Amino acid sequence: MNQPDPITIHHLALNQDHGCFATGTETGFRVYLSDPYKPIMRRDFDRNPRGGTQLVSMLFRSNIICLVNSGPHQSNKVMIWDDHENRYLGELSFRSEVKNVRLRRDRIVVVLNQKVYVYNFTDLKLVDQIETVVNPTGLCDVSQNAGPMVMACPGLLKGQVRVEDYGTKKSKYITAHASRIASIAMTLDGRFVATASSKGTLIRVFNTMDGSLLQEMRRGAERAEIYSLAFSSNAQWLAASSDKGTVHVFGLKVDSGSPGTGKLHSAPEPNLSSKNSSAISSFRFIRGVLPKYFSSKWSMAQFRLPENVQYLVGFGRQNNTIVIVGLDGSYYKCEFDPMKGGEMHQLEHYKFLKPEEPF
Repeated sequence: MNQPDPITIHHLALNQDHGCFATGTETGFRVYLSDPYKPIMRRDFDRNPRGGTQLVSMLFRSNIICLVNSGPHQSNKVMIWDDHENRYLGELSFRSEVKNVRLRRDRIVVVLNQKVYVYNFTDLKLVDQIETVVNPTGLCDVSQNAGPMVMACPGLLKGQVRVEDYGTKKSKYITAHASRIASIAMTLDGRFVATASSKGTLIRVFNTMDGSLLQEMRRGAERAEIYSLAFSSNAQWLAASSDKGTVHVFGLKVDSGSPGTGKLHSAPEPNLSSKNSSAISSFRFIRGVLPKYFSSKWSMAQFRLPENVQYLVGFGRQNNTIVIVGLDGSYYKCEFDPMKGGEMHQLEHYKFLKPEEPF
């Protein structure tokens, strides 16, 4: 009996609240609940040209999904799919390949190699366009809470992040790193942005209102490619995945309680006596004397995965849990101890994208 052909994943993305994830395949796209894990949608297109769906962007758990298909004259179009009506509602066409699409309830943000376009969702009217440095992975993030959008994308200089506040109509340029920006993530309210560079050793959190550095965290000593960054919904934790195969969770000390502030608060400190803990270096009593390597905050919890597989990380519905999805078709849910830190506990593991997967 012939085995079904394995399914190729062209694209993988978590939605805005990490509650779902979507995959683009050679025949269409699929959507899954991420916590609890459950396949919920599969769409295969008969006329999908040459290679399927290369990008999928969800709007929370709504029926609206933006797709970019592979193939000539397809990868430069954003197709807006209404799954209730089972048809395309419209499209946005560009002169070059679409690298990313970010959605919120009132805006569609399309990222090209050196440009970002912002559209009204209701009438697809162009609202803004921004030039960036070369941005091959389509780095960009947008706020999701009610009110005017805040957007973060690369600036015009290497290592620079541009923050657009559409409420105040002001731009803020943050010199985040000395090398190229490799990852950007924003809190749901748009007040804080996390960045990592192509070096991949340090992750920094900035206040988007004034550009000030709030916290610096060290992923490791060796270079790494950061695949994803994600804030928890309350901005108490930040998770990161990289090609080194370890997912890290960092405790944040950013006060997310009152609008307009970027102060530090007392987040739970992992038990420094734990041998697995890697919180602020125990050398902090002589901070200022030792190099930055010792004064940066290290992750408080870790989960080990195979190296060189691209994993995305988000936060689960329960407190102190994360979800991880990989281009190898793997799903994990893990729990971390906010006081002791150390190795996370694996709660669930599934292989998705099985050809016989029921939807």
